[in-house]
Amino acid sequence: MMKKRLIRAVTMLALVLFASTSFAVTNGKQGFEKNCAVCHKDGGNAVNPSKTLSKKDREANGIKNAKDIIAKIRKPGPGMTAFDTKTISDKEAKMIAIYILNTFK
Repeated sequence: MMKKRLIRAVTMLALVLFASTSFAVTNGKQGFEKNCAVCHKDGGNAVNPSKTLSKKDREANGIKNAKDIIAKIRKPGPGMTAFDTKTISDKEAKMIAIYILNTFK
């Protein structure tokens, strides 16, 4: 009886996590296309081609997780527009970060 409850609880948790990640990727794509794609089309970088959104380039530039991407959205380096919380909310920035991590590998 306990084992069935545990399996059911773990299954429900997995479904919730999958649904929330899927939701974030879908909405993150919309935010990315609206705010980022002009310079980062297909994960590239129109301003600095050595700093694409590929995992290899992100990690080479110290960007390893969603928190790092959000920090870059807020306080980027030269050539990139900074996006404050009025332009991109914290929630939307997180969804964009999740989209980037799941899309550009």
